[in-house]
Amino acid sequence: MLDKFPLSEHKKAGILNLNDSHATRIKNLASRIDGKVVVVGSLNADLTVVAERLPNPGETVHGGALQILPGGKSSNQAATCAKLGARTTMIGAVGKDGNGDLLVSSLDALGADTSHIRQLDVPTGTAMITVDEAGENTIVISPGANGEVTKQTVRDSADAIKDAAVLGLCLEIPMDAIIESARIAHDAGTTVVLNLSPYGDVPDELLQLTDILIVNEHELAGVTGKALGPVDKDDPVDKDDSWRQAEDRLRELGISTTVVTLGGEGAYLLDRGKHTPVAPLPVEVVDTTGCGDSFMGTLMAALASDLTLEEGAELASVVSAIAATAQGAQSSYIDRESLLKLG
Repeated sequence: MLDKFPLSEHKKAGILNLNDSHATRIKNLASRIDGKVVVVGSLNADLTVVAERLPNPGETVHGGALQILPGGKSSNQAATCAKLGARTTMIGAVGKDGNGDLLVSSLDALGADTSHIRQLDVPTGTAMITVDEAGENTIVISPGANGEVTKQTVRDSADAIKDAAVLGLCLEIPMDAIIESARIAHDAGTTVVLNLSPYGDVPDELLQLTDILIVNEHELAGVTGKALGPVDKDDPVDKDDSWRQAEDRLRELGISTTVVTLGGEGAYLLDRGKHTPVAPLPVEVVDTTGCGDSFMGTLMAALASDLTLEEGAELASVVSAIAATAQGAQSSYIDRESLLKLG
């Protein structure tokens, strides 16, 4: 079971240095979360070691104690949604082993519906994570049961997808299952949110079924084939031709709404010709593992609860920044109760 991330930890990280108006706005947004989200994808046991620095190729470095924590991009997103108060369903697969039990029980404890997680006679997916003193990480994933999620797995849970307001997808399960999930959601009018991570080429069909694309700068360059110039905090699309070309290419691919995450620089929204920067929340970084997942999970919970894209991204910027101030992924995510005490 995951413990709540205590408010005292937020204070240590300087999180409560939000000005009164910002804190009030964030609390108002958080109080409105109540929508239905379904996440189809990966569940991994995160095998995490903290070291003074990341090793170079062929090098061995000493690290601290091994921690086994619940993770996986999709599971992290579902955990974020559930912690924020969204009615959350997770669809995926784990092994019949201790790691699988950990992942299911952790989501159960957060109030997520885990009845659509299959337990198979294969090892649970794992992620081997090294974190340095600056909070940066390297991750190697072994898919395990995640590689056994099929089109039929998704079809067996079609009613859960149709019943949700928002579907969350990333690229840690087989592509056939991802596309089938998107088709079912698209036909039912469920908003499809796709994160192109871990990055790889995807069929045009998947992009055409996507309502909101979430990418970082490298993923945006990959999907559009456009090398991007430096980010201008005011409006990179208006001030840099490479960004304008990337936006044009997204439209050609059928994507009208894109959220570009920029790490410590916040995020940038490209929404039907409207460009909106999302300011970051400065924090003392401890571990960036799972921060992007907490951003996506928060955005999905917000959209499912009828918040605007701008409101959801503003809330997501705060939640993901807070996640960077503690060790681990799901264990670092703030819950609704603590958010409502900010300020």
